Amino acid sequence: MPLPHLPSPTSGASTAPLGVFDSGVGGLTVVRALRKLLPHESIIYLGDTARVPYGSKSPETIRRFALEDTQFLINQGVKAVVVACNTATAHALDALRATFRIPIFGVLEPGIAATLASPNCQRVGIIGTEGTIKSHAYQHHLALRRPDLQIHARATPLLVPFVEQGWLDHPALKLVLKEYLQPMLQRNIDTLLLGCTHYPLLIPVLQELVGDKVRLIDSASTCASHVRDELAAHDLLASASDTPPTLHIHLTDLSQQAEDQARQFLGLDLDAIHHASL
Repeated sequence: MPLPHLPSPTSGASTAPLGVFDSGVGGLTVVRALRKLLPHESIIYLGDTARVPYGSKSPETIRRFALEDTQFLINQGVKAVVVACNTATAHALDALRATFRIPIFGVLEPGIAATLASPNCQRVGIIGTEGTIKSHAYQHHLALRRPDLQIHARATPLLVPFVEQGWLDHPALKLVLKEYLQPMLQRNIDTLLLGCTHYPLLIPVLQELVGDKVRLIDSASTCASHVRDELAAHDLLASASDTPPTLHIHLTDLSQQAEDQARQFLGLDLDAIHHASL
């Protein structure tokens, strides 16, 4: 059944919270970046931990899940939605924008723009989940804008478990990364696009492995910058007030592991984490 269209934001909507969702807790790296750039914004986050991962699901299933996630956030009264999931952005962003009448932002477009911002960008490596890489979304949009660009994409499914275990400096992680990255480095990539919101936590070890001559583009910081600019363009930026901004975390499956991971990804201790029913 089609979900209902929602009215466009009205005057006063700037005080409403910003909604963010991901298939799990990885999207909290985007929330972390948003809180740094937009300190006055209240945020409601939904992690669909009961159905994670999205990367191995069919495009149809991903779109259905993303529609349900967005509906949940809209029911909470958000003024805009950030799809903090590369796989959902690749497969569902157009469907979300066709269904709902509030601003909806994804992580793909900001990453592409940041990748192409350097005039010296010639050879790009892309790493991400199976779903993101097989969608060819990054490859397609990069090639459309720069037909001369050399693009080397690879699915890197073993990285998410390392991040979620907190094994960010484990010798086994470095061995896996070397195996994944060696073909790209042999082709002398100058840019590595991190097509998963888990991967910003890997930036220190990645930079160590690829060296200073390879730019790292992460979807968390680039997405946060894009959201800031778009909220300003829509006159939806929150301003400083006497009431401190709030952060509410909702997960569709509560477990101690998910709560621990949420704190790890956000980089701070949290109060209550709420259970969400979609």
